[in-house]
Amino acid sequence: MSNGTTPSPLINGIWAVGTDVSRSAKLFRLVMLAVAGTMLIALSAQLSVPMWPVPMTMQTFAVTIIGATYGWRLGGATVALYLAEGAIGLPVFAGGGNLASLAGPTAGYLFAFVAAAALVGALMEKGWGQSILKTTLAMVVGYVVIFAGGLAWLATFTGFEKALVAGLYPFMPGAAAKIALAVAILPMVGKLVQKLRK
Repeated sequence: MSNGTTPSPLINGIWAVGTDVSRSAKLFRLVMLAVAGTMLIALSAQLSVPMWPVPMTMQTFAVTIIGATYGWRLGGATVALYLAEGAIGLPVFAGGGNLASLAGPTAGYLFAFVAAAALVGALMEKGWGQSILKTTLAMVVGYVVIFAGGLAWLATFTGFEKALVAGLYPFMPGAAAKIALAVAILPMVGKLVQKLRK
């Protein structure tokens, strides 16, 4: 490790399972982690600044943190479960939850969350959590994926130039702040995990 960061996914340090445990115990762990992750994203969605057509929330922060701590498989699966929860009507999105949310102006951002979590998780599994610079780059990549997916879909409603004005420019300062917060939090979590395991 260098620069005070920690390797990821951190979840193996928080809740590790040995090779001698049953498949059902491993499955139980994965399900509990996924459900906890969806709860975190749902809570982060409620921390929002009302804007139209895209509200500013802490969802992107939660999604990238989950990718970084869970790894690409569990991170991507957790976010996919979150979308499924919203699709069946659970109030997990910023505007509640229903199938229509996955076809409205913000749907591109929501679907891009899955790819972003998986990609950030994959990068962290490749050792990008070993330095502050690489951790920052992993988070930036995640946000690029989210904005690219979101803008591509939003542009079908508003046109590309209006999509940039409504769905990118106002969110760039917040994205930078959330990336900085994530990069600051991940090493602290890693150090806490190391202390708890001693």
